[in-house]
Amino acid sequence: MTFERQPPSLRGVYGISVMSELSGIGPQTLRLYDRRGLLTPTRTDGGTRRYSEADLTTLRRISELIANGVNLVGIGLILSLEAENAALATRINQMH
Repeated sequence: MTFERQPPSLRGVYGISVMSELSGIGPQTLRLYDRRGLLTPTRTDGGTRRYSEADLTTLRRISELIANGVNLVGIGLILSLEAENAALATRINQMH
């Protein structure tokens, strides 16, 4: 794991128990979100999940969508489209 190459918001610094406490989401649910591809925590050489500030932001968005009645498949699609929109907006800004 090389921390120097990642922006601070993407550095996996929180273990699953800390992330659970910060987010209010149980460890089993965090593992489920990982399996479903909704979160992609970094991994240590031993395979331990390490969550970042960006993951915490994503968890807040997931919680918001769940509160609005969106299922996990829908959440995956929404997160993917939001990421694509952000990437396109960045490209547009770079062109100007």
